Amino acid sequence: MAQPTKIEVRGARVNNLRNIDVDIPLHQFVAITGLSGSGKSSLALGVLYAEGARRYLDALSTYTRRRISQMGKADVRTVRHLPAALALRQRPNVPNQRSTVGTMTESFNVLRLLFSRLGSHVSPSGHRVPPTLHVAESLPIAVDDGTSFFGPGAEQFAFNSTGACPTCQGSGQVRQLVTARLIPDDSLTIRDGAIASWRLPGRNFMPLVAQAIGVDIDTPFKDLNAADREIVLHGEKYKYAINIPSATGKIFHMDNAQFENAYAAVTDSLATTKNERAIQRLNRFYAFTVCPTCHGNRFNPDLLKTLVAGKNIAEVSDLPLTDLAAFTATVVPWLPTEMHKLGQTLVNEFNNSLQPLLDLGLDYLTLSRAGLSLSTGELQRIQLSRTLRTATTGVLYVLDEPSIGLHPANVTGLIKIMRALVDQGNSLVVVDHNTRVIAAADTVIEIGPGAGRKGGQILHQGSVAQIEQQSDSLIAPYLTGKADLLARQPQPDIFGAGSFDFHVTNRFNLHDVTAKFPLNRLSVVTGFSGAGKTTLILDSLVPALQAQIKHEPLPAHVDQLNADLQRVVMIDSTPVGKNTRSTVATYTGILDRLRKLFAQTATAKQHHWGAAHFSYNTTQGACPTCKGTGRISLDVQYLPDIDQACPTCHGLRYNPATLTIKWHELTIADVLALSVDQAVPLFARYKRLYHLVSALQDMGLGYSKLGEATPQLSGGEAQRLKLVAEMGQTQAGTLFIFDEPSVGLHPLDTRTLIHVFDQLLAQDATIITIEHDLDIVANADYVVDVGPRGGDAGGKIVASGTPQEIATNTSSITGTYLARHLQLFQN
Repeated sequence: MAQPTKIEVRGARVNNLRNIDVDIPLHQFVAITGLSGSGKSSLALGVLYAEGARRYLDALSTYTRRRISQMGKADVRTVRHLPAALALRQRPNVPNQRSTVGTMTESFNVLRLLFSRLGSHVSPSGHRVPPTLHVAESLPIAVDDGTSFFGPGAEQFAFNSTGACPTCQGSGQVRQLVTARLIPDDSLTIRDGAIASWRLPGRNFMPLVAQAIGVDIDTPFKDLNAADREIVLHGEKYKYAINIPSATGKIFHMDNAQFENAYAAVTDSLATTKNERAIQRLNRFYAFTVCPTCHGNRFNPDLLKTLVAGKNIAEVSDLPLTDLAAFTATVVPWLPTEMHKLGQTLVNEFNNSLQPLLDLGLDYLTLSRAGLSLSTGELQRIQLSRTLRTATTGVLYVLDEPSIGLHPANVTGLIKIMRALVDQGNSLVVVDHNTRVIAAADTVIEIGPGAGRKGGQILHQGSVAQIEQQSDSLIAPYLTGKADLLARQPQPDIFGAGSFDFHVTNRFNLHDVTAKFPLNRLSVVTGFSGAGKTTLILDSLVPALQAQIKHEPLPAHVDQLNADLQRVVMIDSTPVGKNTRSTVATYTGILDRLRKLFAQTATAKQHHWGAAHFSYNTTQGACPTCKGTGRISLDVQYLPDIDQACPTCHGLRYNPATLTIKWHELTIADVLALSVDQAVPLFARYKRLYHLVSALQDMGLGYSKLGEATPQLSGGEAQRLKLVAEMGQTQAGTLFIFDEPSVGLHPLDTRTLIHVFDQLLAQDATIITIEHDLDIVANADYVVDVGPRGGDAGGKIVASGTPQEIATNTSSITGTYLARHLQLFQN
């Protein structure tokens, strides 16, 4: 019997897919392309991965399935010849403070085992014992003085467990509250807000408590006597009776208002919150320094006595990945003969865990590198390395934008990895907009023709050469270079509107770096993943500007900032809203205005209904069955939960009574079902609503439904949505920072984004974007290239100037790829 050669999908209706039939070749590299919102991810993840993963889990026991989060059945008639599937999602999880490259890749688990089983340990009496099989057999180790002891287990080498440094508890850092951050402006009085920590939630009445104690709250803090300053900073917790005047003139009396000094206001807040954003806000009051006990390596110092081939676990963790192979090659020869087999097994396992990282160009990282210091591209590749580590056969890999955050040079390594997956006997489906990734595919599937309701159809399918011949293909002109590369006219006088600059002394791999940018221009910061772009802009410039604007001290690693800017707006690709209750209409404020319009109708007034009756987040307006979500989830024991439209409101979110009220012959659910494009003429007479939907339309989001859940938007769509409130108003003195705005964008969508940039520049804004996309780099006024490579081989500004100047700069690796890109589009 012949083996199947294709996955047969029939009747796919996930999201906006329009009952499509498509055959996906097996054992090939298949690229899916199309405009943002056209249905690419719906096919790849919503059909292929969802069904492949579900069918694999169906083969497991009922007991096991009950303990695994399962995906429901995809909305598709049939899918035949579908292998078990693994997926790589677009957005890597943000690591926590305790994560390192070693823990995230799980290589550290093998390293801990290697040190516990193969190490030369030191007895409690101080005798060093050579490696012995007794440790692996969990037997006591004999010492020359006649005593014996058990060697430390793998768990004892974990800095997130029993192996943690006793001073910093395994974080590698100690933090200390800084008085200058608690009182950033001591020329203010306490009543006027001198104590920044008393502006934390729930502490706004603290100045009145201080006044009840006898502290003068109307004299500048710097002029207070020593006793009053001591009370403010370190006063004891006592309860006092105070009167709190309200804005209306009423007086509220508190018999037991507890005093909380400036330090305690922060420490008590930190002790009672687990919210990451709240913790970040509180961290601004602290100075973080390297732990004096472990010197930042996180380990209990006693563990460093154990050696393998002459090195302790901290020293090995600090080696660049590219140097670890030289270290592991010395391990087995160093061991006694009877331990060679065990040693070789552990060394092989350790090397195998590192190989995908090396193949993906992360050789400059160390296992000890903090996860929080990694860029998006580095996080993406670490996630990819975990997915690819096992050399499987017969698996369907579904990768959603694996090129995100990758420098063009890194894309070469990514393509090599993907080809290797197919060569191992797997099938690969990749959703991506990078033309080099698409050009490397065996088969290309183009979905469209538009986005949202205008998408969801298979336009073309074939080899790259066949796609390039299609006259109506949207991606073909970008593969052949026949499209117009420049979407805007760069400004000729780069520094004509002025400039700003700053100096970074020492932060991660940046050492003594000065960066200069033009005002009222589009600047792009580019360079290798891990070169220092994020450190330069997000970790240095942004906090320095925020501190200057608030009249607070600059970050310790930024000693100079010369900038006449009054506002900094950070636009990243993190999802908008946390659940399906957040929609395009709620996020932009459109729903608030709609609710008021519905409340003003004659029928609503007859019922004496206010705007709250037209919110699906209130009991007055929400469907009583689904509580306004429009969906219900059915628990079917060991089967996946079944998610379906609410049987009462049929997904409309509102109760029947609310849906009897009509405005322009439409219910409020009807209006939320409209696309932005459909809403524009409807809102023409309503100035603010018209402004909002027009701004959405100008940003290329016309296909989005007003009621679309915002967490489902791509990274690029989320960035543009966040800009809606900024459009149409003067932006003089405002710096916009964009972090990888091309995420999830087709080259045509990138042109739309560039036009959005021009709208902001026309409003006198200044823009800096961190980006690898060569289309955006080519359209910049000014480019700052950080490198030359990543990690310790980066951290320098290797080139700056116009795109054409970067393309001819022989010191810039980015310039090499940019020159090729410009050459392609000159044909």
